[in-house]
Amino acid sequence: MKKFSGQVLFLDRSDINTDEIIPARYLTEISRQALKSYLLEDINLEGFKLGDIKDKSIIITRANFGCGSSREHAPWALEANNINLVIGESFARIFRQNMFNCGMMAVELSAVDIDLIFKQFSGKNTFLETDLEKNIFTIKTDKTKKEMCFKISDFDRSLVYAGGWLEYAEKKY
Repeated sequence: MKKFSGQVLFLDRSDINTDEIIPARYLTEISRQALKSYLLEDINLEGFKLGDIKDKSIIITRANFGCGSSREHAPWALEANNINLVIGESFARIFRQNMFNCGMMAVELSAVDIDLIFKQFSGKNTFLETDLEKNIFTIKTDKTKKEMCFKISDFDRSLVYAGGWLEYAEKKY
């Protein structure tokens, strides 16, 4: 099972599409690792620098993350950068399922909860810990700590525990 705790990268914008996650010109790469250095290369987000990705393993964002073209390359580019968890208000349906199919998580929280997280934690050195058994995120800085409950379906949880769809299918079928 992948790791779902670590430093947080805040992307404070809705509608971040798959071409911004991994530009289409790199879709000819033949390995996931080859996508690593191109993650978020074309994102249009004020104040964002590619160096912001370094040492981050979780993204917190707004609504409709992963919209646009339906391709597995977007989750693969995240995975190559050790980002296995994206938390947002909503996700494009195919992107969300591709995340779980890769043994990763795309977890929805309410707009109110996302706003609260951005107000309390964005711009600070923030760490998030995931308790998958209890469905609790613990978000903390040196001075602030907040617990938030989340939900994922039993099937998605099975995919996460198995390491993705292929591993799940191999064990079940």
